[in-house]
Amino acid sequence: MAFSARYALFTAGFLLLSCPSSWAQTEPRRLHDHNAHAWLMYFSDARLSERWGVHTEAQLRRSELGASSQQNFVRLGGNYYMSPRLMLTAGYAYALTYPYGDYPAASQFPEHRIYQQVLLRDALGRVQFTHRYRLEQRWLRFPAAEDYTYLNRTRYQLRFMVPLGPTGQLQPRTPYVAAYDEVFVNFGRNVARNTFDQNRAYLALGYQVSKATSLEAGYLHQLVQQGNGTVFEHNHTLQFTLNFNPDFRPQPTAPALSTGQ
Repeated sequence: MAFSARYALFTAGFLLLSCPSSWAQTEPRRLHDHNAHAWLMYFSDARLSERWGVHTEAQLRRSELGASSQQNFVRLGGNYYMSPRLMLTAGYAYALTYPYGDYPAASQFPEHRIYQQVLLRDALGRVQFTHRYRLEQRWLRFPAAEDYTYLNRTRYQLRFMVPLGPTGQLQPRTPYVAAYDEVFVNFGRNVARNTFDQNRAYLALGYQVSKATSLEAGYLHQLVQQGNGTVFEHNHTLQFTLNFNPDFRPQPTAPALSTGQ
């Protein structure tokens, strides 16, 4: 990809990510709820063949820096690798959310979710970045409700990663810096006052343990607009992540050495 095209993608992403703050600031009444959370996260993209792979994910999200439950979350998906830089994913996710904060839900409630995703990878020098576009169909059973409510949501994430080793490559035993911003937008007839759903800004230090495994520890600021449109959560979150991306494709074997006979 030419530099001008990369710059255009970066600019478009930056302009999109700058929108949530301005949307939130137009709300005439705003109540702030500051919370301290801790999230333990596991992500895996296992490559099964040249074209196909499996995504698995589990997250234990805790409020009050781990003292209480916030949300339990699991996700499963199928990956299709169109090219080394382009991956398509579709799958299912389940979340169980608990009451937390100064303006909590009346009780815990479940969510079933189907999603579709496009992931684009590229690099500028030693800076590696990804664009992630995700569309979600969500079924939530809110507290005291007998039936599920259907909601649509779209998400865009721009993530950067910079290896800190002398080669500038993400190799085993290499530390790195990672950062991303992701905006969430609700749409559809059941969305009332929170078209802007949330924004997540993240900064972390990581370590590439092996070709398949990496660890990250960082800070996430999650700005969430509740469904009533007036309460904005500022969730200050310590995030600890294990990434495991094995490659089960057959590896080419080296040719046998000649004996010189």
